[in-house]
Formats: sequence, structure tokens, C-alpha cells
Amino acid sequence: MSAEKNNKSATIRLGRTGHRPFWVLKLSIFIRAVHQVGAAVFLTSFLLGDPGPPPLPYILLATLSGVALLLVEAMRHRQLYRELSGLTTLIKLILIGAAYHGYLPGTITILCAFMLASISSHAPKLYRHRLLF
Repeated sequence: MSAEKNNKSATIRLGRTGHRPFWVLKLSIFIRAVHQVGAAVFLTSFLLGDPGPPPLPYILLATLSGVALLLVEAMRHRQLYRELSGLTTLIKLILIGAAYHGYLPGTITILCAFMLASISSHAPKLYRHRLLF
């Protein structure tokens, strides 16, 4: 069974990885925690009905920390745009933008975007960093 598993994982093409200093890894953990705070407030504003738009500081917090996370990930995963992880990030951004600007129903679209983000970020490495093209 393990020989079959090794053959299967040998045929899966993963994106190239580059060097990322240890301190950048530690920094990315902090950035991810900050991002979750901003994202949680953003999600809550859509799930609770009509308390108004998400507060601007939290939108900025989620956006800037998301960009920082993307840069830190791209430092390690050089082909992020070709991997499943990059594609799900793009889909998530499109869904959130469309819901925020009223092109799609807000609550369900934002919830789907957050579910997609959670599932894709916790998927095993062989799936998350698999090359799509």
C-alpha cells in the first residue's frame, strides 16, 4: 500500500518552493491571526443582517493583512498563481468583491467565500499546492 501511495505522490506536480527565512514564517503566523480578526468582523457584519456595512478599519485590516499574507506565501511558493491555493484565493476575492458591491446576495456569497477559504487553507499540501496549469 505504501509503495502505491509513493508512486501516486511522485506523479503529482507541486509548485516550486523557495527559501523563506524562519522569522518570516513566525511573522506570517502573526499576520494570519490579525487577518482572522479583520475577516471575522467582516463576516459578522454580513451574517447579522443589516447593522450597516463593515467598519472601515476592519476592512482595511483584512485587506492589508490579506495582501501581506499573499506576499509571504508567494515568497515560499513561487508558482502560487498556478496552484490550487492561488486559484481559490482569486475565486474568494471575486466572490467577496461581488457580494460587497451588491452583484451577488451578500450573506450566502460571503459565507461561501469564507467556507472556500477555510477548506482550501486546511487542505493537505498535496492538494493545496498542486499545479493546475
